[in-house]
Amino acid sequence: METASAGSTTGSIRLVVKRKRRQAPLAPRSEPPIRPGLLSPMRSVPAAIGRPPYAETGDPGPSSSSNVRTPDEVERMRRAGSAAAEILLEVGSHVVPGITTDRLDEVVHQATIDRGGYPSPLNYRGYPKSVCTSVNEVICHGIPDSRPLADGDIVNVDVTIFLDGVHGDTSISLAVGEVSDADRRLIAETRVAMDEGIAAAGPGQPVHAIGRAIERHARRHGLGVVREFIGHGIGTEFHSGLQIPHYHDGRATTVLVPGMTFTIEPMLTLGDPACGMWDDDWTAVTLDGRRTAQFEHTLLVTDDGIELLTVTAEGTVPADVFAVKSSTSST
Repeated sequence: METASAGSTTGSIRLVVKRKRRQAPLAPRSEPPIRPGLLSPMRSVPAAIGRPPYAETGDPGPSSSSNVRTPDEVERMRRAGSAAAEILLEVGSHVVPGITTDRLDEVVHQATIDRGGYPSPLNYRGYPKSVCTSVNEVICHGIPDSRPLADGDIVNVDVTIFLDGVHGDTSISLAVGEVSDADRRLIAETRVAMDEGIAAAGPGQPVHAIGRAIERHARRHGLGVVREFIGHGIGTEFHSGLQIPHYHDGRATTVLVPGMTFTIEPMLTLGDPACGMWDDDWTAVTLDGRRTAQFEHTLLVTDDGIELLTVTAEGTVPADVFAVKSSTSST
């Protein structure tokens, strides 16, 4: 804070001037705004493939599983997580200008079946597709449809597979063709925010440490943190009882212990993180129309740290393969 004289004739009067913190120029609204396209019929899954309880009814019922996985469940989750990473790599290579998100859904659906799995989103609470594709100002749960991706779009592709009785859940945000510097920064810093949240997790740590680390990074880079959608426990259930806020919530006092499995999946925005919902009751969008990005891993708490479950058997991380660099990005 600095002081300045108010004038030569009133030397005893002092005007206190607050020095304002510099802020990055606000990114423009995403134009044209995303509008729903046409939906293709729900895709079928071969009868021989194992499926979650909600596959027929759409109702997952109340969560009843433990937050801590058995050793056998952990081994199965490693396989499911690896399969999810492989599928994400496969569909990511198809993300180019002109492809429809419905075609991306077809790729994910077939890649999941090819691995002997069931696409977890399909008919979960009535969701009509096998993957979520969230474009530009769509925060999450975008439903694949007939709209072609355009050069300069950004898209989050969220893949989950049900394999051998457990789920593996992961997502990345990708640039479609050439994107703006603001979009590159958004994608790059959202990835770093997820990594910061992962680094804050571990045995003995409270859940709120994860959100604190994510929110700190987002604020440092002038990005908003969506609060309405959070990470979750995962295992034999797609979404189990453990909740992982991506902002600092001192009430999230659950202490992480070995054997817990959950997702960290922050959604950051170039503007105000307030969101609204389309009439389909799935598609969440920023109210100010500014763009948003998301990254997600499924994680296991071990005796001495955190294991990423959604990497390939060779250790490949899809977010590394499709990494978007920003001149101002953290390393």
